[in-house]
Amino acid sequence: MKTYGSAVWSGGIKDGKGAISSHSGALDQYPYGFASRFEGKPGTNPEELIGAAHAGCFTMALSLILGEAGLTAEKMETKADVTLEKQDDGFAITAVHLTLQAKIPGADDAKFQELAAKAKAGCPVSKLLKADITLTATLL
Repeated sequence: MKTYGSAVWSGGIKDGKGAISSHSGALDQYPYGFASRFEGKPGTNPEELIGAAHAGCFTMALSLILGEAGLTAEKMETKADVTLEKQDDGFAITAVHLTLQAKIPGADDAKFQELAAKAKAGCPVSKLLKADITLTATLL
């Protein structure tokens, strides 16, 4: 499978404006720029999109792993906090912390933690990122 995302940009780093699109059309020329990335202004930014992708990927991977263990989640909610830090050579995503809350009938905490860790390590987005990826998983 292959898919894509795309971006357009006009102007300088601080005064410029960009737009991000996705192959599916879920994002269609959605605005992004310096202000939305570093100043909390409306629009999106690459780190937010990576967080959403990582949360989605991890949660799907865990659903697969749960199924292989004979379990089905009633509900799982994952948040991916992405850390962008200034370094000597520019900026880098240095960490992602996944926070999962899940209701899984029949699961005990030890098995849940084992399966969640397996999903964290095995999801394709986790494999892509070189950042320190951590996880806090709560079984409800």
